[in-house]
Amino acid sequence: MSEKVNDAPVKKQRRGIAEVLHRLSKSPLAMFGLAFILFLVFCAIFCEQLAPYPYAKQNLLHAFETPSKQFLLGTDEFGRDILSRLIYGARVSLEVGFIAVGIALVVGGLLGAVAGFYGGRLDNVIMRVMDILMSVPQTLMAIAIAASLGPGLFNMMIAVGISAVPNYARIVRSSVLSIRDMEFVEAARAVGSSDMRIIMKHIIPNSMAPIIVQSTLGVASAILNAAGLSFIGLGIQPPNPEWGAMLSGGRQYIRDFPHLTLYPGLAIMLTILALNFLGDGLRDALDPKLKR
Repeated sequence: MSEKVNDAPVKKQRRGIAEVLHRLSKSPLAMFGLAFILFLVFCAIFCEQLAPYPYAKQNLLHAFETPSKQFLLGTDEFGRDILSRLIYGARVSLEVGFIAVGIALVVGGLLGAVAGFYGGRLDNVIMRVMDILMSVPQTLMAIAIAASLGPGLFNMMIAVGISAVPNYARIVRSSVLSIRDMEFVEAARAVGSSDMRIIMKHIIPNSMAPIIVQSTLGVASAILNAAGLSFIGLGIQPPNPEWGAMLSGGRQYIRDFPHLTLYPGLAIMLTILALNFLGDGLRDALDPKLKR
């Protein structure tokens, strides 16, 4: 009898995940976004096997070549294969996007959960600090942090992640405020659970729906901000491939050789579009008001 009782929450959770996936599959745009992101993840994992050439291999004899059988997307000013650099750049962009969102989610999520759970003066102090940070545009804050830390992959992740902290803090706080006075939280208090256990085991898991949606959209913003930092020289340094840096390197040749900027621009645009489609689909799939 006890085994059936213990298995019930797991089965309920599985049914919930299956229902979300079923609802998500009804949206063609969301499925396109999911398929495209999975394709990018596949490219990022197996980039060494998929790329036809090493991303840093230079051949000045083949510089500025247009797309051909030998170089499917052409070459850049140093004779490097653009397709290979795009494939390797997918790894960098996804790495920056997910790690930056992870930093923002951990820091902002904890601050928002503490502020919403305890309320009072602590809530007021934390959220006023978040309001001050939100008064600065996120891209401008990322540029300021990256400029102070210096260029590089790790510093770019920190800059993009910290600049997004206020967004996650506000979202988590609003979710916690709507959950902290519910019956299951009161029951956890009644059996002597500590505040940290209540936050980590009860409140945050029940706040995951808006966090998942915001995280999906946040990855798109992080990739776009990272591309912007690389474009102005504060991100990935050459010869490492990154889509924003590829755009920056090809802009001076855009009139004569537009393919140098066309393909990195398309990669950024399609990735952001796919993540937005997926985020919108998840929002609809996780919204209990839309369940039929």
